[in-house]
Amino acid sequence: MYSIFLYFLFLFEMDKHQVSIIPQPNNMTITEQVFNFDEDVVFYLDFQDAKSYEVSNYFFEILNIVPHPSKLKDESLTTPFSVSLLGMVVNKELKQKKVVISDNHPAFKNPEIGDEGYILDISSDTIYIGAKSPKGLFYAIQTIRQLLPLSIERDKKSCLDEKCSLPGLKVSDFPRFKWRGMHLDVGRHFFSVDEIKKFLDLLAFYKFNNFHWHLTEDQGWRIEIKKWPRLTEFGSCRSESPQKGNRNTGDGVEYCGFYTQKEVKEVVEYAGQLFINVVPEIEIPGHSSAAIASYPQFGNPNGPTEVLTRWGVSDGVYNIKEETFLFLQDVLSEVMDLFPSEFIHIGGDEAPKGPWKNNPDVQDFIQREDLVDEHGLQSWYIAKIESFLNKNNRRLIGWDEIQEGGLAPNAAMMVWRNWQYGIDAANKGHDIVMSPTSHSYFDYYQDDPENEPEAIGGYLPLKKVYSFDPVPEELDKDKINRVLGAQGNLWTEYIYDWDKLMYMAFPRTVAMAEVVWTLPEFKNYDNFLKRWEINSKRLDSLDVNYRKLSDNDF
Repeated sequence: MYSIFLYFLFLFEMDKHQVSIIPQPNNMTITEQVFNFDEDVVFYLDFQDAKSYEVSNYFFEILNIVPHPSKLKDESLTTPFSVSLLGMVVNKELKQKKVVISDNHPAFKNPEIGDEGYILDISSDTIYIGAKSPKGLFYAIQTIRQLLPLSIERDKKSCLDEKCSLPGLKVSDFPRFKWRGMHLDVGRHFFSVDEIKKFLDLLAFYKFNNFHWHLTEDQGWRIEIKKWPRLTEFGSCRSESPQKGNRNTGDGVEYCGFYTQKEVKEVVEYAGQLFINVVPEIEIPGHSSAAIASYPQFGNPNGPTEVLTRWGVSDGVYNIKEETFLFLQDVLSEVMDLFPSEFIHIGGDEAPKGPWKNNPDVQDFIQREDLVDEHGLQSWYIAKIESFLNKNNRRLIGWDEIQEGGLAPNAAMMVWRNWQYGIDAANKGHDIVMSPTSHSYFDYYQDDPENEPEAIGGYLPLKKVYSFDPVPEELDKDKINRVLGAQGNLWTEYIYDWDKLMYMAFPRTVAMAEVVWTLPEFKNYDNFLKRWEINSKRLDSLDVNYRKLSDNDF
């Protein structure tokens, strides 16, 4: 308890400035100045990209402000405006109080800052928000959101009416990694469209840019495929689930759920407005009991005839018949029509080899194609799927089992079991996303199981998540750019509902946000805890059931 006492003692100094930004910006100076909103504030817009207007409107919604036409100056069509305005801001020639939003700042010719970087300069008379893209402006606004009084978003108060203030800052910020992701398994337990949107809102708040949507499982198929309707008519329901707290006994209650294509489009569009890419996962060739139970012709002899009702891995694995690949191509074609993502995740993990070993047709094929064994067959399988995706201008990504027997040429790999798999793949020129069980599995216990709700097992405290460096030390230095980034994973065998999801996700997701955005030299766990304590009040205002810190978190 003494460490918690010291921790709260430290909060006093930080609370004076209310500068508790997560993820920690990579370059930030706090000044003594304060910007106070009032009715005299003039908003200047300087945009090259039409989508920047959507971002500025989003900013006004956050502030609960509708600028009077006389207070909104759109100078986007004035060619020399950016340079001249920047000069006026720097030289204090614009006497009135102002907020300047620009996607045309000269500094953004610097490649280090990139499309997702931004500049934020807050003084007593000016807020300058600069970026080279709407995405950068959006992330700047997420930073500002964390500086606003709680009442602005919680109570929908106007920043003008409340005369809210922002601390003086000079920020030049950009993310460490391209892939800043969170994963959600909706196969074991289903979450509604509204819940998915709320989750996306939280991810955007912490500057994540990828949502990995795990849509198919042994225990349920969750996405409508119009050409193959039994996938959801039959495959989206299991007859029962393991009992809560007694995982070896069924509860006798049917469990169903899936997303229509209209709902999927709604989620993808919503995510796009938050600059989040949605990566769909369709499990191939294993974790396919729900699909095979729906269409048994695509399985092996004695394959599953019902959607799996227990947790764990079943013996459901697709066969190698041409009709099966045509089925998978149909599925992936409809998926690609719904998701603009460059990457399509095909799973590839935990594919049982027994059904292939016991299938004479498969064994003949392995011999005929000189594939050595079933691991070689899995790589052949993945390469065949990859070829189809590449022809459709998409890239395949899968769990690290896809490297068994050799990795497909253009495939990217998501590392979950063994860091060495990622090192080997990256050194061979493949892109990787680090997502190891050691630091990224948020279905693990966060503290002593005696004091925590039921989880799958394991132990992953907040401090260990924060310590994660996605770049392995053993990786060849010229291959570091092959590490696209990292993500946290939420497998939902023991995450039954929204409140449990929030409890398991936060604050570990917030720690992951800093892992993937902030450069190592600017990370500090003790400082993160101080910022989280202030930042968590914003989640309180959103009724997020995050886990409270315990003594073991210090």
